[in-house]
Amino acid sequence: MEEKKEYDLTIVYDYNEYPDIVAGRCDNCGNAQFKSSVKSGKFLRECRKCGMKKII
Repeated sequence: MEEKKEYDLTIVYDYNEYPDIVAGRCDNCGNAQFKSSVKSGKFLRECRKCGMKKII
């Protein structure tokens, strides 16, 4: 049985430190729909379902 990690949704994760477990899917809930924005020259991806944020 695979252990499910609990992610702190109040912080922004860095893709270099936390690459996607399944490419193109949220690590927290598995959703594939994201809101995207660029902030300070960095691409920010936010899950539409749970709100987990990751800088790509």
